[in-house]
Amino acid sequence: MAIEFEDRQEKRAFYFLLIFGIITLLVNIVKIFVVQPTEQYVLLAAEMVAGIAVIFVPFIFTRFTGLIFPKMVRLYYWFFIWIAVFLGTGLRLIIVIPFWDKILHAVSPILLVAVGYAIIGYCLKETDFSKISPWLFIIMGFAFAGLCGVFWEFWEFICDSIGNMNLQRYMTEAGQPYVGRAALMDTMGDLLTNTIGALILTVYSFFKRHDADYFKAYAFRKAN
Repeated sequence: MAIEFEDRQEKRAFYFLLIFGIITLLVNIVKIFVVQPTEQYVLLAAEMVAGIAVIFVPFIFTRFTGLIFPKMVRLYYWFFIWIAVFLGTGLRLIIVIPFWDKILHAVSPILLVAVGYAIIGYCLKETDFSKISPWLFIIMGFAFAGLCGVFWEFWEFICDSIGNMNLQRYMTEAGQPYVGRAALMDTMGDLLTNTIGALILTVYSFFKRHDADYFKAYAFRKAN
């Protein structure tokens, strides 16, 4: 599997994340032998191995589809892996910082807006981008991120219904169900944060809308 980068910035980002992931894995392996109970660190070490593996997803995607992830989508993707897998899970910041989950809900839609741009750009690959209304990208990218956020809440609802996992925080840690609006606060907070995150890249794109190459840079393209 060939690993190719568009420039040095992308190459540095990849190897920084790879090295950071390996260090995080080693930290959790050491904790297996020095911290009790050991089971949680065995699981964390396994999750870090999986996290290191998903760093290579853009290259695996190219290998099987012949489509190259644009640079910006790769950078957003690796940034999300960094804060979600290695910082949040591997270094336990999701426990240390109570609102870390909301940070993830704000960052993930930025990636999803970029993916929306990439999909639209690929569908319009034979078209002169200078003749396409930028509002197509702005509206569809924002809508794509919002839809994914809704589907994620559907997924959490299914997991809670089948496995009683309390992903939507509808009950206390002691198992006491919240009543009324209190039961909706986590879900609505996630959806609101998702919307705000999507707006970050959407608003930036609004100011870049007159640059014909801006949206084109997000498009999937065929590998040579």
